[in-house]
Amino acid sequence: MKDFSPSTLVAGFVAVLVGYTSSVAIIFQATVALGATPAQTASWLWALGLGMGLTSLGLSLWTRQPVLTAWSTPGAALLASTSGVAMPEAVGAFIVCGLLIAWAGASGAFEKLMDRIPIAIASALLAGVLARFGLDAVASVRTAPALVLAMAAAYLLGRRLWPRYAVPGVLAVGIAFALGQGRLGGVGGDLSQVFALPVWTTPEFSWSAAVGVALPLFIVTMASQNLPGVAAQRASGYATPVSASIAVTGAATTLLAPFGGYAFNLAAITAAICMGREAHEDPARRYTASAAAGVFYVLLGLAGGGVALLLAAFPRELVAAIAGLALLGTIAGALATALKDEHYRDAAILTFLVCLSGVQAFGLGAAFWGVLAGGAAALVGAWRR
Repeated sequence: MKDFSPSTLVAGFVAVLVGYTSSVAIIFQATVALGATPAQTASWLWALGLGMGLTSLGLSLWTRQPVLTAWSTPGAALLASTSGVAMPEAVGAFIVCGLLIAWAGASGAFEKLMDRIPIAIASALLAGVLARFGLDAVASVRTAPALVLAMAAAYLLGRRLWPRYAVPGVLAVGIAFALGQGRLGGVGGDLSQVFALPVWTTPEFSWSAAVGVALPLFIVTMASQNLPGVAAQRASGYATPVSASIAVTGAATTLLAPFGGYAFNLAAITAAICMGREAHEDPARRYTASAAAGVFYVLLGLAGGGVALLLAAFPRELVAAIAGLALLGTIAGALATALKDEHYRDAAILTFLVCLSGVQAFGLGAAFWGVLAGGAAALVGAWRR
């Protein structure tokens, strides 16, 4: 407990806030596409919250490193575009996907792949993924200039006067400013509908669901989520046990699939909030930020029915600004590391630009294509030398 501090607690809260508000709507779309009932939708949020919370808390305390897990956002988008698949078949596909993720971790195959990626390319990938949040924070000035500029001023002043508590100060200023403007909505509703209960769905296994749902879900989760997740850890200087962490997320997916835990993976964007100096000046104590995030995830999972009501209270611009400002130090550090080695500079900047572009093709996100482009450039550069 002595490693906890207000800054790590706030960093964990901001990570959860950003993680939920950025993609919870896609989860609802996925449940609709699979024909889920309202009770099943609440069960999904229950399973996802508990899965992320317990794996984040357990891995962080076990490794003493900031390990944060997340649901597969591209996987949810893939499920939202699925048609003709019933919920029992989808659950069977989730179990198959979980077993594949667990195999990728337990066999060490994914870690061997990550060991071949130079740190410059991994850092450029992290910077490219996170820079989008910085751009979104700047763009939010157009719709809420006073709110965002007040938060930016609080950040600059905080970095000068109390750097350890700069982000908590920014969050406090943002909430106070939004409240003064009347933009902070109240959280109401029937309390009996706030708490979620698990709903079991008996899985059905079929080749069509395994090939059409499980395999694509596994590929996009590993390439678009776990790849930048490991890159974020290594770019921040943490030697997290990759194989064991991936295996744990696969096991959690397999166990919680009947309740709606469709795919878990290592986080990148939200994990970066817990890995930065804003979380704590001492890198050895930043694991408490991801552990705190795990507790918040569990609480949100238990209150799955009221998540939408809670998140609706925060203005969109406040969330965008706090995410962008909290990640500034991490973005700057990743860029500095990516461009430090002249031999990999071309490959790093190419990786950064492809990741920043957000390009997608064949169901794979920009992170995968950025690493592919950077790796090709690195190979060409090595052959030239």
